Amino acid sequence: MASYEMTDLSKRSSEEDKDSVQIHGVEDNSISWWTLTSAAFFGIFSAILVLFPRLLLFLSETATQDNRPSLTSLETFLATHFGIWLVAIAISLVLTMPSQSPLHTPKTSTHPLLVITTITSLFAALVSYNTRSVGVLATLYAAASSIVGLWGLWALVFEGSAHVSRKTGADKHTSSFIFGNKSSASQRKKQWKKEGGDSSKP
Repeated sequence: MASYEMTDLSKRSSEEDKDSVQIHGVEDNSISWWTLTSAAFFGIFSAILVLFPRLLLFLSETATQDNRPSLTSLETFLATHFGIWLVAIAISLVLTMPSQSPLHTPKTSTHPLLVITTITSLFAALVSYNTRSVGVLATLYAAASSIVGLWGLWALVFEGSAHVSRKTGADKHTSSFIFGNKSSASQRKKQWKKEGGDSSKP
């Protein structure tokens, strides 16, 4: 009779797991390097746009064009705000970079770019509001950025079902110290304890 050799599948699966872990490690490392390189590029380019906008004139000069001494008001406005958002993109790339740590990250209902977009929108609105050299464009841009920033701020403070108390059903965002309402989480918790204490008495 022919003899058949049995294959140990447990060893085979463990070896495949090791190979997959090594492959994933290489992928994570390459993504991290790409993230840092992209963030550095955006950071350098944003610094040029915001701090040294006249360098754009030097880099864009040709032999057939006359040299301009400075940028126009519109060009300066666009360069400044484009640089601001490039900084936000660079920071977002670093903050959302995948981690190689096996630690469990808690689930959240917020968007990963909500905080940085909100801060950048409010800052851009403030800068645009104080710019008078481009006419109504600065006002419109400030209004649009304010809507995005204030809406994001509202979402950070009030949005999310995880901040609702399971015992009382009250919103934990509204505290009696800031809002002073009786429907806040602290007030309803005190009322819930008071009713529970009274019912336990004979």
